[in-house]
Amino acid sequence: MTTLIWIAVFLGTFCMMEFMAWATHKYVMHGFLWSLHKDHHHKDHDSWFERNDAFFIFYAVVSIGCFLLWKFDIFWAGLPIGVGIFAYGLAYFMVHDIFIHQRFKMFRKADNWYAKGIRRA
Repeated sequence: MTTLIWIAVFLGTFCMMEFMAWATHKYVMHGFLWSLHKDHHHKDHDSWFERNDAFFIFYAVVSIGCFLLWKFDIFWAGLPIGVGIFAYGLAYFMVHDIFIHQRFKMFRKADNWYAKGIRRA
């Protein structure tokens, strides 16, 4: 039964992160932290890294914090929450940064109608 609860917490966290990403993007990135996010929209910099990458670091720290809370028996759900945040971050990075914005030389030749639609969305 415990395994089912952990899976439910993991899946709930993964799904909740979509809302968190939307809210963070709308109210934080396009709000008071626009100075960190604007280089993601305006490619006028030479560096491969963007100030916008600070948001990935923030969620990585939250995920690691959840792992540590679980490891030291402070919060039983720290592991499935931490893994859920990590899994969402990995999926987001692969779709958004690698596939859509093509920060790596992967999937650049994906030229079917579905790939084009995803990139335009």
